[in-house]
Amino acid sequence: MAPRGQRTDMSSIVARVVSQRGHCEAGHRLGDEFVIGQTTPPGMCSWAFHAVFPFSQVLQFDGAFPWEPDRDAARVACPDADNPVVFELRREQVPEQ
Repeated sequence: MAPRGQRTDMSSIVARVVSQRGHCEAGHRLGDEFVIGQTTPPGMCSWAFHAVFPFSQVLQFDGAFPWEPDRDAARVACPDADNPVVFELRREQVPEQ
């Protein structure tokens, strides 16, 4: 294991729609996937991006959430309480080249 703060691998954070109820104004549907970076991915609702971004940063820098059973994942809902879209964020290893 690398010393704290010294990364030896790279990971990518992918957000996948795992639940959608009601009518999503952005048109998100079950199974949609987005790679999360520092800016809103093309096609992703900016409100949803702002909801998932803090969680994605924790995963990006090897953090985890104690309430999640999988340390490489987190579930986050968009802020539309009447038409919630739930995203699963997953840390995926990027092969070294």
